[in-house]
Amino acid sequence: MSNRRGPDFETRMAGDEEIPPPPQFVDQATVTDDSVYDEFEVNWPDCWDRAAATLDWFDPYESVLPDDEPPFEWFAGGTLNACYNCVDRHVEAGAKNRVAIKWESHLGETRTYTYQDLYREVNEFAAALRAQGVEEDDVVTLYMPMIPELPIAMLACARIGAPHNVVFAGLSADALATRLESADSRFLVTCDGYYRRGSAIFLKSKADDARLKAAHDLEEMVVVEHLGETGHLGAGQHTYDELVEAHAGAEVAPVERAADDVLFLIHTSGTTGEPKRVEHVTGGYLAHVTWTSQAVLDLKPEDTYLCTANIGWISGHSYVVYGPLALGTTAVMYEGTPNYPERDRIWDLIEENAVDVFYTAPTAIRSFMKWDTSLPESRDLSSLRLLGTVGEPIDPRAWKWYYEHVGNGTCPVVDTWWQTETGGMMITTLPGVKKMKPGSAGPPLPGVGARVVDGRGEEVPANEAGYLVLTRPWPGMPLALRRGHRWGEDAAKFDVDGWHYFTGDGAKVDDDGYVTVLGRVDDVINVSGHRLGTMEIESAIVGVEGVAEAAVVGGNHEVKGEAVYAYVITEDGYEEGEDLRARIIEGVEDAIGPIARPEQVVFTPELPKTRSGKIMRRLLEDVANGAELGDTSTLRNPAVVEEIAAKVRAQSD
Repeated sequence: MSNRRGPDFETRMAGDEEIPPPPQFVDQATVTDDSVYDEFEVNWPDCWDRAAATLDWFDPYESVLPDDEPPFEWFAGGTLNACYNCVDRHVEAGAKNRVAIKWESHLGETRTYTYQDLYREVNEFAAALRAQGVEEDDVVTLYMPMIPELPIAMLACARIGAPHNVVFAGLSADALATRLESADSRFLVTCDGYYRRGSAIFLKSKADDARLKAAHDLEEMVVVEHLGETGHLGAGQHTYDELVEAHAGAEVAPVERAADDVLFLIHTSGTTGEPKRVEHVTGGYLAHVTWTSQAVLDLKPEDTYLCTANIGWISGHSYVVYGPLALGTTAVMYEGTPNYPERDRIWDLIEENAVDVFYTAPTAIRSFMKWDTSLPESRDLSSLRLLGTVGEPIDPRAWKWYYEHVGNGTCPVVDTWWQTETGGMMITTLPGVKKMKPGSAGPPLPGVGARVVDGRGEEVPANEAGYLVLTRPWPGMPLALRRGHRWGEDAAKFDVDGWHYFTGDGAKVDDDGYVTVLGRVDDVINVSGHRLGTMEIESAIVGVEGVAEAAVVGGNHEVKGEAVYAYVITEDGYEEGEDLRARIIEGVEDAIGPIARPEQVVFTPELPKTRSGKIMRRLLEDVANGAELGDTSTLRNPAVVEEIAAKVRAQSD
């Protein structure tokens, strides 16, 4: 790997000071003028014309936002089609031979789709869906792994005005049935199976089970033959290939959709309760994710881009499919996990494809740290121009490791905060404009209103924790929030005057307006009357040399009410033991104070995580309290919970 570090690298990395974007990045960035913040403030809401201008509209909108009270109608009167914006317009502009999707399989197979290839197959499958009876506004459920047919099916649905309902392939048959019912969906596209860590996962059998469990009948099922193990097809079941071949060469005119017509449904994970259905609409959502892909991820048509998010979740919808393809970028998709068949899988992908922009999760970064620093350093990653993180707050130590060992000190890191409910990025730095602060997401994006308030709705002083609230509507907001005032909020717990969206996250804002997200407000431990954010304690623990990852929960304590229980994964080459345990406790006390001292530090080789990579803290709370373990079926590693419980029991004896 070439040494691209500037002479001031060590100075910039010392301590927690602000880190300016590298000059060579600023010279080519899509947004470089700090006045963009004032422009959006002065001209709000018409400032969002800038986002809408990234799209092609069939009928121009009459107003950006006619009314600043619900119901909100972004880009009122405008019509467009998401598939046309992601495919057709690039072909028409002469970019038909540019690569749209480069797919790398679990077993080393590759497939490349140019924008012309994508146009052809999307049209053929759109024609097939119509032939199967799918009409405009019918919901089509897609239960598929990370294979090219998934974004093709999404775009085919968008082309004919049929909202898609993507269900993560790792979820169970029961979860699929629940989401089919929630969406009132009678059409399902799935595949026979896929590989994960070398093992075949048979998906169609789960889809068949869900079909039996759903409260209503499915009319049609389409099966992609990915493993070649489709088996028996019953009535109303067809293979993807036979349908596409039957409509070879077909062209389907993109349906004109009103800006407020639904583009897709997506459900939150539902790991702690019933999944919540979220509907995103065509105009505002697509404008939001396209503009943020351009302004925050700095994506350009000539770029090659890798986002490790699974398309089954909102990050994959927004920043694997719609945002990058709307800009005409080349998106790299890969099937499988970052460490299979080897731990250098990601670095090989970046090197082989000369990736320009890399967007991943803090969970993955902490795994990279744990495995071996020499792995990224042994690859030529000099093509990288920008790094991003998504999914959860990133602690300063992981941020700096990412910046130094992956970006070599020359790539800005955008730490992006947003949610399924927001549709796209809301709080982060504009990489060509703002300095970076490791551990802090950054200021709200231009045009986004965000405050940190207490339970009475009053703004808290700088650097004090409170509730993160969005105070202005934004183009990518979901349909239910456009129509109402306090969607998804427990009004009994919270009181803010005026329109707002209570995000459910805790945060603090520094004197410069940079927001540090502290995690969900229910991820708070009340020790002797002191409310401590789990994220803050976890950041202190992973700041200790030898710690790769940590999860903190509250456990019952007869004196303190709650006590801190820490579950810790060590880095390779470091041993568990009393010395490391003592250094962890000391690190927490130094960073936060004795009140945050962990009652127990439990070393574990793994943490219980959902298939999307989120730590299931609820189960760790059950372990800490000696309670009966809850449902572990949504975990990718269910056996680890009992292993942790056994360690806690042994440590308590």
